[in-house]
Amino acid sequence: MKKYLLALLVLSACTPATTPASRGPAPAAGANQLTGAATARAAVEQFLNAVRAEDIQAMSVNFGTSQGPARDNMDRDELEKRLVILQCFFNHDKFRLLGDSPGDDGHRIIGAELTRGGQSRSPRFYVISGPGRRWYVDNMEIAVVRDFCRDAPR
Repeated sequence: MKKYLLALLVLSACTPATTPASRGPAPAAGANQLTGAATARAAVEQFLNAVRAEDIQAMSVNFGTSQGPARDNMDRDELEKRLVILQCFFNHDKFRLLGDSPGDDGHRIIGAELTRGGQSRSPRFYVISGPGRRWYVDNMEIAVVRDFCRDAPR
């Protein structure tokens, strides 16, 4: 719970100096597009691939809660700010998924190793099943990769 609150505090307290150009409107709630992933591991993989591609829209369909994707359940401006911050923290050159274990309240915990330059970090991702048995990245260990964002080129 402390990790979740810390992550929430960091995400809500940080605002980027500039915001990226919009890549088009987010699909409307209830749109017929499939969101999330078929498995917990796939949700983390898709999320990290979207981070690497700097694709905020793709991140938004894999980031969510048991209620579904955050893009359908959160204010768009707030969501974009959070995803830009997550993109900075979790930006990487390559990744590999490690373990997969049960977590609290229906979560799956997926370990990952992120490599950026000569540095590697191993954050855990907390993934939850949502509507339609689709999986969403609900939370992650930001503190583990905080130097990835701090050392990012500006």
